[in-house]
Amino acid sequence: MGTVLYILLAILIFGILIGIHEWGHFMAARACGVRVLEFSMGMGPVLWQRESKKGTMISLRALPIGGFCAMEGEDGESDDPAAFSNAAAWKRLIILVAGAFMNFMLGLLLILVCFSQLDAFTTPTITGFMDGCPYEGEDGLMEGDTFWKINGQRIYFSTDVSTYLARRTGDTSDITVIRDGKKVTLEDYPMIQREYVDEETGETAMYYGLHFGVKETGFGAKLRYSWYCAMDFVRTVWLGLEDLVTGAVGVKQMTGVVGIVGMIADVGTQSETSYDAFLNIAYLTAFIAINLAVMNLLPLPALDGGRVFFLLITWALEHVLRRRIEPKYEAYIHTAGLVALMGLMVFVMYNDIARLITG
Repeated sequence: MGTVLYILLAILIFGILIGIHEWGHFMAARACGVRVLEFSMGMGPVLWQRESKKGTMISLRALPIGGFCAMEGEDGESDDPAAFSNAAAWKRLIILVAGAFMNFMLGLLLILVCFSQLDAFTTPTITGFMDGCPYEGEDGLMEGDTFWKINGQRIYFSTDVSTYLARRTGDTSDITVIRDGKKVTLEDYPMIQREYVDEETGETAMYYGLHFGVKETGFGAKLRYSWYCAMDFVRTVWLGLEDLVTGAVGVKQMTGVVGIVGMIADVGTQSETSYDAFLNIAYLTAFIAINLAVMNLLPLPALDGGRVFFLLITWALEHVLRRRIEPKYEAYIHTAGLVALMGLMVFVMYNDIARLITG
């Protein structure tokens, strides 16, 4: 498959991710008795339309880059008892989070598809030490120890060990391991990489000096490790946001739609076989889906998370202070947030294109 076809596939993937998101809103609205005016797959000119038995216009549009679920009373008051604005607060909450939930579940399913091809997983259990490793001992690490947490971060896979040791702020880490069924904590433990000779290749490189185990798995274990991976993806998104807020990474380093399309195309073209390309793209798509789920629930105007935030605020004001916020003011805030979000997307897209041009 050529690069152009992978780019087209990447665009289709984005359309599916957004379509799944809007389908989550649609199904939740239907289940909660809220009137849906139109459910559209794609954006732009209408290619096909049909009105359902419940009065919802089902549309297929020309541009496979999104979709929407338009509900009665979504952005203001309505006299219709089936309007979104007239639904109980708990129903509105379910409808708002349903899109992100569907993205997360799609990501989890794709991870399971990828992991179903594996017969074993590397575990964070120490099976041995490299020659000269100074961390072996009763006051340090021992063979059979399983890493549980490093500086408060749960360890799911052996690769997490080096990742979260590298994120420490000082020269030491608080490490918790499972030893003989009990948790043992090594506080302020100095653990750094040193030069070791790789016993398989004979080359010298920087390692922590630990060997990790491999565990054969059945279907139950694949489910568990798929969940671990999904949780790891969620955490990766949060840590990325933390790095952005603290200035560890800059806004110019953010990647948008253009950059991600390029990544998917690169993953596809660099895979050895079409089957490998399928699995690699599915894994990357899982990360993107879970990323979208987390980002969409941030309490920012124009995002579902922002709407959830205002829902909780207005519910508290109405039931505690007996005061009510006019829906139009919330609509103004979300509109301003949407303009700001679109501006950020344009900025990120510009940087993506600039990186492509400059190489």
